[in-house]
Amino acid sequence: MKFFNKTITMLSIALMMLTSCDAQVNNAKTDTVKIYGNCGMCKKTIEKAGNLENIAKVNWNKDTKMATISYDSSKTTLDEILQRIANVGYDSDAFTTPDEVYNNLHGCCQYERPKRNNNQK
Repeated sequence: MKFFNKTITMLSIALMMLTSCDAQVNNAKTDTVKIYGNCGMCKKTIEKAGNLENIAKVNWNKDTKMATISYDSSKTTLDEILQRIANVGYDSDAFTTPDEVYNNLHGCCQYERPKRNNNQK
């Protein structure tokens, strides 16, 4: 019984250590940008598209529409991250999603699109 308890304790500690470890981004540069979206589903999609393990971490706030993006500037750029996010349907001040991609978003995710400007790609 002692062996069983020790084993469970050790497994629990190991599991806690693994789940509490957050991937570190080396050579981290952090930017805050506006990304348009509406809901929790948008948040999941935006963050999934932008995140790359040990390279980029995106945290999007649905209330402010602002994303904090930390990334390894020796491996990627802010533009590359924002392009990936635009490719899945979400405009930013730098990139506009193609209409076809935007139109395929779930109804609750179709945000009011900003007017395009000459600086958008």
